[in-house]
Amino acid sequence: MSPSPQPAPALDQARAEEILNTLPRTRILVLGDLILDRYIWGDVKRISPEAPVPIVHFARETTVPGGAANVARNLAQLGARVLPAGAVGCDDSGAALKHLLERDQIPVDAILELLDYPTPTKTRILASGQQLLRLDREERLRLSPSAEIKLRNDILRLLPEAKAFIIADYNKGILTQELLDFVKQECQARGVWLSLDPKPSHRLDLSGASLITPNRKEAFELAALADEGPSNDSPLEDTELRQVVEKLLQICAPAHILITLGEHGMLLCQPAKEPIHIPTVAREVFDVSGAGDTVIASITAAVAAGATLEEAAILANHAAGVVVAKVGTATATPAEILQTLSPQPTI
Repeated sequence: MSPSPQPAPALDQARAEEILNTLPRTRILVLGDLILDRYIWGDVKRISPEAPVPIVHFARETTVPGGAANVARNLAQLGARVLPAGAVGCDDSGAALKHLLERDQIPVDAILELLDYPTPTKTRILASGQQLLRLDREERLRLSPSAEIKLRNDILRLLPEAKAFIIADYNKGILTQELLDFVKQECQARGVWLSLDPKPSHRLDLSGASLITPNRKEAFELAALADEGPSNDSPLEDTELRQVVEKLLQICAPAHILITLGEHGMLLCQPAKEPIHIPTVAREVFDVSGAGDTVIASITAAVAAGATLEEAAILANHAAGVVVAKVGTATATPAEILQTLSPQPTI
């Protein structure tokens, strides 16, 4: 007999505030590919006479942490104490990224500086709030034996302080199967919650994590199944999606799985339980850049702060709703999250 359908979970503002107020006493270790996100803002008034492309009149340039560094920044904005580990190059982008983290009071002593490695940098050109072009500069990272030993030693040094561990894999090279197995073993030995944001193009054994957080496209790719699009407006009645859930729960055992579904919200999947659909709370969507980072940061932080997984998923859903209403790689503050949980006036 299959499990009975799960009732939709609830999270009121008072409980969310209790969880968020615990975060300043919560340390979370983050490992992954550190990326610098650069934004060039301008206006378009005419088309180039040289080619059928818009001419962007430069207005300003901004830089923010991206990739695993954005996960760390999201955690810091939520109030958690972040312990990031990873690598940057000995270049201007690496220096800029470390400066941005330090500005947010995020320690950088476990971030390796490597010669002959360009810090991954994504440059986006925007006009009138719309992205026109993205230019990526990156080379696959291959850690030397001595650099990997240093990274492992940093993880062992920081792990006793952590209540949770997040791996953000962007498939730039920092995460190998050997390093993942090492992290899983050390987290299991200490009872530390391990969340993993996977990259399907990077085939790894994901079993043994506490939580994985793919979006719909990534979930289908991880399950090696074709996605023909939602077969039903309700994710709980989407037969193809349910098939993916069953396969992923087997592949990733004993992990829980949170599948983000864009305008359809999220699907929380747990072993031996019916999936729980959490509808979206986003009222406006301007940019989904980095929304996945916000989700894994906020759900992991909430669990580490004592929330149930269902409560943490709802809080993450509200945090994502805040972030997608902003342009560019962004974060959500506790005040912004609590505002979305406050009763809305009726008309």
